[in-house]
Amino acid sequence: MITTDFVPGSPCWIDLGTPDVEVAAAFYRAVFGWRAEPHGEQGASGYTLFRLDGKAVGAVGPLTEDGARSAWTIYFHTPDADATAEAVARAGGAVRSAPAPVGADDGRFAQLTDPQGAEFAVWQPARYPGIEAADGPGSLGWTELYTTDPAAAQTFYKTVFGWHTQDMQLPEGGGTYTLLRPANCGEERMHGGLIGVPADLLGPGGKPYWHPVFVSKDCDATVGLVTGNGGSLSMGPETAEDVGRLAVCADSSGAEFVVLTPQEGALG
Repeated sequence: MITTDFVPGSPCWIDLGTPDVEVAAAFYRAVFGWRAEPHGEQGASGYTLFRLDGKAVGAVGPLTEDGARSAWTIYFHTPDADATAEAVARAGGAVRSAPAPVGADDGRFAQLTDPQGAEFAVWQPARYPGIEAADGPGSLGWTELYTTDPAAAQTFYKTVFGWHTQDMQLPEGGGTYTLLRPANCGEERMHGGLIGVPADLLGPGGKPYWHPVFVSKDCDATVGLVTGNGGSLSMGPETAEDVGRLAVCADSSGAEFVVLTPQEGALG
């Protein structure tokens, strides 16, 4: 499960890069009930917090990288963004944006890419720890990596974050799904998974990517809100054994996410 008592390597923040912040804010308000709120000094650049019942669950901002497409970025907690960026480079990844401060004393972040091309980020908190709600309806409940080389991805993230991994076989020959959890944490702190996907099924350019999984009380009803507000559905809704009812969706600008109504106890 994802919690808000962050430890090194645990998911701690998500934000959405999009061509139109107002359109994205309207979409997620309709689907999850999120309220949009400009964030301090960053608000001047369009960076906007998403809040649910007053608690921060993520953010949205304009696309800042040349050629970037609308997508969610998952941030992992680190006590030292500079050291993590150096570890990424040593392990064969890339530093897209060098560690830099956010605001006067919010924290430091770096934008990174693994050797297969999946983009992610790290957050070194100061005043601002990260998301304030998780693992409940309308909030982040899981993270997932689609990659072209699961073995290499495991080696990379173990090297950078020290993650523990646990393989499980998917039913009906669906392949191997690898569960992820932070170093020195029990199984109750599993925060995500990775799975091998052929490049021709990964969309434009066959590029691996991370996506967030948002918890819903009613997956089918939430999918109806997605499609009814300009989003799209690429898989499901379907029931996955020992997991719950889920669907792979995209917002009105094409950013992918998963909606999940977990089976009782499935997320820890």
